[in-house]
Amino acid sequence: MAALAEEQTEVAVKLEPEGPPTLLPPQAGDGAGEGGGGTTNSGPNGGGGNVAAASSAGGDGGTPKPSVAVSAVAPAGAAPVPAAAPEASAPHDRQTLLAVLQFLRQSNLREAEEALRREARLLEEAVAGSGAPGEADSAGAETASALLSRVTASAPGPSAPDPPVSGASGSAAVSGLATGSVAPGKVGSVAVEDQPDVSAVLSAYSQQGDPTMYEEYYSGLKHFIECSLDCHRAELSQLFYPLFVHMYLELVYNQHENEAKSFFEKFHGDQECYYQDDLRVLSSLTKKEHMKGNETMLDFRTSKFVLRISRDSYQLLKRHLQEKQNNQIWNIVQEHLYIDIFDGMPRSKQQIDAMVGSLAGEAKREANKSKVFFGLLKEPEIEVPLDDEDEEGENEEGKPKKKKPKKDSIGSKSKKQDPNAPPQNRIPLPELKDSDKLDKIMNMKETTKRVRLGPDCLPSICFYTFLNAYQGLTAVDVTDDSSLIAGGFADSTVRVWSVTPKKLRSVKQAADLSLIDKESDDVLERIMDEKTASELKILYGHSGPVYGASFSPDRLWATDHYQPLRIFAGHLADVNCTRFHPNSNYVATGSADRTVRLWDVLNGNCVRIFTGHKGPIHSLTFSPNGRFLATGATDGRVLLWDIGHGLMVGELKGHTDTVCSLRFSRDGEILASGSMDNTVRLWDAVKAFEDVETDDFTTATGHINLPENSQELLLGTYMTKSTPVVHLHFTRRNLVLAAGAYSPQ
Repeated sequence: MAALAEEQTEVAVKLEPEGPPTLLPPQAGDGAGEGGGGTTNSGPNGGGGNVAAASSAGGDGGTPKPSVAVSAVAPAGAAPVPAAAPEASAPHDRQTLLAVLQFLRQSNLREAEEALRREARLLEEAVAGSGAPGEADSAGAETASALLSRVTASAPGPSAPDPPVSGASGSAAVSGLATGSVAPGKVGSVAVEDQPDVSAVLSAYSQQGDPTMYEEYYSGLKHFIECSLDCHRAELSQLFYPLFVHMYLELVYNQHENEAKSFFEKFHGDQECYYQDDLRVLSSLTKKEHMKGNETMLDFRTSKFVLRISRDSYQLLKRHLQEKQNNQIWNIVQEHLYIDIFDGMPRSKQQIDAMVGSLAGEAKREANKSKVFFGLLKEPEIEVPLDDEDEEGENEEGKPKKKKPKKDSIGSKSKKQDPNAPPQNRIPLPELKDSDKLDKIMNMKETTKRVRLGPDCLPSICFYTFLNAYQGLTAVDVTDDSSLIAGGFADSTVRVWSVTPKKLRSVKQAADLSLIDKESDDVLERIMDEKTASELKILYGHSGPVYGASFSPDRLWATDHYQPLRIFAGHLADVNCTRFHPNSNYVATGSADRTVRLWDVLNGNCVRIFTGHKGPIHSLTFSPNGRFLATGATDGRVLLWDIGHGLMVGELKGHTDTVCSLRFSRDGEILASGSMDNTVRLWDAVKAFEDVETDDFTTATGHINLPENSQELLLGTYMTKSTPVVHLHFTRRNLVLAAGAYSPQ
């Protein structure tokens, strides 16, 4: 610990009285100069807070893996309602047949199960809904009735817990088959399990055709799609990647290794560039044994790949597969894909490219139809005492002083009830303590001195460079009052700096505390030990790299429960970033599965799924008014989302590397983005959101039209010499604070 304490990371800042801030170089002749526009505002003011940090368990240096459990979206035993049922008991017969299949699997009668399943062709239809919403095959009900007449209702051996059913988003088990007999029209209840059964997941690949024909099947469909009309070609091209993956996995699972290798080498180059990382993982699965326990394969198999296609394009595909009798591809479409059909004109290639790219395809339209209370809560009534300079009186000449005009802050919390706000008591919020009220009063006073930003008035940027950060800077956070900066490091430490003249002090020893008068007005000052005052404090306790640090003004953690109060399960890969909504009712998460999800804190439900990024998401931020969300990823793009309608409404291009940090100004008029490309960029948020299309057709179909050029929204680009931008922060007066670790070239 003594060695660690000596190897302290330095923070170097130099503010020029005029012009942009200049950074101190790490050594003579080799500095990291930062650029900034506008005039220099007054610096951050005092205050404090509590710091919380997140770390991986263990010191292996890897990214902490989240516990991912995907909730089932529908009961496994629920079958689509036939358009015209041949008889009243047909739906019950279909469900009963499914129950028989489950019982055969539970009894380990695999051959009987597979034979019945091949003849009935029911399991995929019952779990997946025929691959397309709104379509039901009445012949399936007739087949179920016919087969049930030939299936005996008893089976040898005692009953056992029923195995999970694969094919839904998550795993579900059908229970209730306590005896060997199955009565028509009765089916057990559905229970959700945490993890899917690997053998059950892989067994879906046991049905396969002639392995030598796979290349011909895929080539035939590829030729058909490429020769289709332009309006259909863009939509049907979405089939290439999921079909390629599942056909390859079928060949590998059935031990046709040479055919699988040839198939991969011939067609992997045709896939979109943003799937290349997934294809590299897929190329390592060359044997059946490799598939068991592989998380990427399991996630892809258990989560149906979602494609949004117009009805005309879907009918064209269906006719082609029926005419060519290409049952192999049609079976994959039915079992492994979820085709979200909509009525209307097909989407253009630009509209499709804006939304695709995630690990499991696009989000279903139903996933973004839940009501979201994105408005702000009404602020509590707090009387703000006027400063001497603001009080109305007479000046030296005897003339009355003029009151300063109040600035309109369009993005701040309103004192009036927002019609889109949640009920005040929807989430139990703690009562404001005296310290909270004092902080709010200071905040409101600072607001009166806030600079109103815009295209003609850009903020100054103050850059904090971490020099000699050999411990590996992995996370940064700044207190809301801009008085403290915390850095998380790969050596498992958290280091906190004071950026004001006020030093950091430790609490006195217990013996000294007993001598203090607890009733005195300055008791909070007396308990601090002045001998320990310093600009830096190092916090020890983690046993692995610290990937997140956050200052909290209250007690975010519920210490009266040792178990989590909410678990938000649904992402298929690591969760890289989180952000609470301004009204505290929702939390947004960004993941390596290339999706952003919005969760309801009240019940833990996922109320929004946003797709469109082509790489893992690393930054999130809500607009101050709570209506919009901005996200950044490794693809260098910043995407803007309308939370209420669940739509992408903007795309900001300019960065050439991972976007690590995003922040809206306090008034919501400017969006700042920081990237690993060593730049800070400022964007016109007002102009980006003023032409948002939210008509009924756009909301229903997701037909978004993004501007081709986002450079007109770019207000300024500010480069560092060799410092990636890890964190951004707007002070209460709208000064931008940026931070990063200097990286020698």
